[in-house]
Amino acid sequence: MNALVVGGGGREHALVWKLKQSDLIKEIFCAPGNAGIQAEATCLPVSPTDIKGLLTLAKEKQIGLTVVGPEAPLVEGIVDRFTEAGLTAIGPSQAAAQLEGSKAFTKEILESAGVPTADFKIFDNPGDALNALAGESYPLVVKADGLAAGKGVLIVQDSEEAERAVRRIMEEKAFGEAGNRVVLEEFLEGEEASFIVMTDGETILPLASSQDHKAIYDGDTGPNTGGMGAYSPAPVIDPAMHERVMKSVIKPVIEKMNERGTPYRGILYAGLMISDETPYVLEFNVRMGDPETQPILFRMEGDLAETFLDLHSRQLHKTRLSWNPGSALCVVLASKGYPGHYEKGKPITGLETLEGQKDVKVFHAGTTQNERGEIVTNGGRVLGVTALDTSLKACRDKAYQAISSIHFEGMTFRKDIGLKGIQRETTS
Repeated sequence: MNALVVGGGGREHALVWKLKQSDLIKEIFCAPGNAGIQAEATCLPVSPTDIKGLLTLAKEKQIGLTVVGPEAPLVEGIVDRFTEAGLTAIGPSQAAAQLEGSKAFTKEILESAGVPTADFKIFDNPGDALNALAGESYPLVVKADGLAAGKGVLIVQDSEEAERAVRRIMEEKAFGEAGNRVVLEEFLEGEEASFIVMTDGETILPLASSQDHKAIYDGDTGPNTGGMGAYSPAPVIDPAMHERVMKSVIKPVIEKMNERGTPYRGILYAGLMISDETPYVLEFNVRMGDPETQPILFRMEGDLAETFLDLHSRQLHKTRLSWNPGSALCVVLASKGYPGHYEKGKPITGLETLEGQKDVKVFHAGTTQNERGEIVTNGGRVLGVTALDTSLKACRDKAYQAISSIHFEGMTFRKDIGLKGIQRETTS
């Protein structure tokens, strides 16, 4: 069958790369794709949120499997539209996708399901939110309710900073309509982890654990980004914690969504804070993470297309996943200025020196080709240099060695990806 991957970032490049290995897949299309994806699939200039255009494309190209990468089309109901047209699309319904589309909705689900999460308050108008700041403890987390590309979560240190954050979100509309509501949330300390599962509403199939690095600078400092690197597995999720997350987080939420009449079928990502051996939910995503997908799929053994089809047909109980016993790590190379303003069109050199390496893969995120055929920067997060090896330290060394071959003007990246995991491994 033909497959369609919706999106054009590093996650989508990893999905294309893995689906291409399936004997079930004849040809892969990607909309809109990027310069790296176009070497492995046919890229077509259709926006991920142009659901009508994607439907037309899926019919014209006789697509048998559509995998939706980013959150926006899921929240806008792409799976409902494809299902109505008799097409197979992987992801939750529009109603279920509110687990990412609205942080307030998620908090209410967590509270009613008895799932550990930070204390919170929800406000619909800025006056009420501002009046509440004097009584809060600091640091405090201020969140735009809706989708903000991973940038709508602000950690503030005092009431003045909190006031600026609330005004920026609700009055200045820095994140657009996502700021119509705001969530004030208790700041939790601990170690973050990403726990991603596939579910058909009944069977829950956990993927390999991973850990993302959200902040732009080393030591988890600076503003949040979409993710500056990730590794898998995450030592903080040991077997006991894995069981705890499944029992106290994932299962109760799936059961609560079923109770509400909005069953969750697709990929569910729990962003966790592990504190005093308790997994607290920071957020849910309704799709694969980026950049977590890159190291997870680099370790995955087996047929991803077959797994997706089992999910869609509610036969996920038949699926058995296996993982490379080593580790994989991804370091994101970003444009200068990201997550704020950055320039595009910077030529990228050195990529050809890494082609064909078995245990190193450069997944493209924000790239395109210019009129001279050069691969140039086209986004804030540009490349995800991903390596596989027998240990976290070995694949970390391999990834950073590979980075030394790549250059573009203003290239920036964190130097500490994986160090927390290595330290935990050493300590344990």
